[in-house]
Amino acid sequence: MSPDKSTSSRKSGREWLTPGRIVVAVLAVLGLVFIFENTRQVKIRLIIPEVTMPLWLAFLAVAVIGGICGAFFSRRKK
Repeated sequence: MSPDKSTSSRKSGREWLTPGRIVVAVLAVLGLVFIFENTRQVKIRLIIPEVTMPLWLAFLAVAVIGGICGAFFSRRKK
């Protein structure tokens, strides 16, 4: 007997919704809320120059750099 398409599509639809991915999605949403709640201007020293920028922009830049580094190292393992 061949499996019904509706059951196989439901099963494959659940495969992407793993506990690990749910945790990552929740952490990403919490990170974005944290970033956008901190909107005041701050002075940040970048090696030598000191710049004034919104704190959310500094957090977002660090998060993007971290994501790029994580993607780079996860691809290199394969």
